[in-house]
Amino acid sequence: MEKTMKEVMLTEMKAIETMINEMDGKYKEVLDVLANCKGKVVFMGVGKSGHIGEKLAATFSSTGTPSFFVHSTEACHGDMGMIEERDVAVLISNSGKTKEVVQDLWGLKQIGCKTIAFTSGENSPLANECDYKLIYPKLPEADHLNLAPTVSSTLTLVLGDAIACALSKNKNFTKNDFYKFHPNGALGEQLKGE
Repeated sequence: MEKTMKEVMLTEMKAIETMINEMDGKYKEVLDVLANCKGKVVFMGVGKSGHIGEKLAATFSSTGTPSFFVHSTEACHGDMGMIEERDVAVLISNSGKTKEVVQDLWGLKQIGCKTIAFTSGENSPLANECDYKLIYPKLPEADHLNLAPTVSSTLTLVLGDAIACALSKNKNFTKNDFYKFHPNGALGEQLKGE
């Protein structure tokens, strides 16, 4: 079993290397949109993509980019009311075809906010209908069935974290700023004395 674990880790590591090697300025436009957002960055998704979206919303918020998560299914049952025209909605779907995510576009267009497709499906309905695209490489998953979101969820998380950190640095976000948002726990204790 340890051999399988190592193979999975190596597969995910190589996937990250592939994404790094394919960057070549392809994320600049999305970075500019997020850096100029006057409202909040709203992550949306279901399933594993939804879990990653929740984590990214927390990371963006704690590093100086106000953000929150809206579950794509709940969005069409009233939670769309949390989103404003000045926000930027980031819709996460590995395939770009997830019905519960794509259906949110109608409501978001009525609101008038900018939309970003976060997907490996470059020519998917989600990518084609959003204002901007955040595309990561479409690669096999790491599990033996090539089904479980492993590589795809890792790439989404790594790319999202990289964007959050780039935006934070661009805003000159300081340790004191971080402490304001994170006064408790080990990190809070560490920053209290600085």
